[in-house]
Amino acid sequence: MTRVVRFHEYGDANVLRIEDVDVPAPAVDEVQITVRAIGLNRAEVMFRSGRYLQEAVFPSQLGYEAAGTVKTLGATVTDFSENDAVSVIPTLDMSRWPTYGEVINIPAKYVVKHPARLSFEQAAASWMQYVTAWGALVAQGKLGADDFVIVSAASSSVGIAAIQIARRVGATVIATTRTSAKAQPLQDAGAHHVIATIEEDLAARVKEITNGKGARVVFDPIGGPGIAQLAECMSFGGILLEYGALSTDEGVFPQFALLGKCLTFKGYLYIEVTSNDELLERAKAFINEGLESGALSPLISRTFDFDRIQDATRFLESNEQVGKIVVTVN
Repeated sequence: MTRVVRFHEYGDANVLRIEDVDVPAPAVDEVQITVRAIGLNRAEVMFRSGRYLQEAVFPSQLGYEAAGTVKTLGATVTDFSENDAVSVIPTLDMSRWPTYGEVINIPAKYVVKHPARLSFEQAAASWMQYVTAWGALVAQGKLGADDFVIVSAASSSVGIAAIQIARRVGATVIATTRTSAKAQPLQDAGAHHVIATIEEDLAARVKEITNGKGARVVFDPIGGPGIAQLAECMSFGGILLEYGALSTDEGVFPQFALLGKCLTFKGYLYIEVTSNDELLERAKAFINEGLESGALSPLISRTFDFDRIQDATRFLESNEQVGKIVVTVN
């Protein structure tokens, strides 16, 4: 029997239970992993509370990220060996291939031998954030050295990853956060400029920073009324990549800015990378090279023991963190 996290109904963190289950042998194309650390994501909160793109079938497991050692291999898997240190790239279905557990089965294409310099905690904090940010900024936004990029809600793990990736390709990063309380940590994380959106005029500050040009790329997880404000901040021919819906409010569609500046607004999900073999291999190479060199360095806000999974989730939902929340498994 193996301890895993399951929930039997939608709800807050209290519905999460640690239960004993039988984990089957891996399928022919899967790797079975003894988990040492788990990375937490907002997608899992949305899934648990019934606000995700996917509906749960109860009792449901969950989780997109983990790191540990290879326990056993499916019959057709040849790229790994027992006891290899590995980490997990988010799969296409967290209920089918969950990571909140002591032992998990994951398709081999979503398993990576991460650089040896990483701890299990750092490895578990890497793949969702860097794949998400790389796919948006590099693969789709074509971000380069001459660009300004706005990273909204920048204190999240994906926001921190976006700052690091943008800096790696030479772009100038404008990070946004609600108040100045997180300004210094965001500067420490690599943001060239930080704007506190409830304390400053966002459009005016972006205009000042960019010498009136505006930002060509915007990477935003909030949506809602803020979309119109972000459109004001964009340059001619700019692209806004919307990867979340943290705002539950509908906003006014900025049609005049869209037309006048020939803007592109695009909904974006990490699965655009993970469901495309060519993009996935490019992402793996870029991210592993960055992790090896230190250009990409996961920022961990706080760690919790596995038995405190509810507390870890509550901290994630508090929005107090800067960076990733990780759960350790003994």
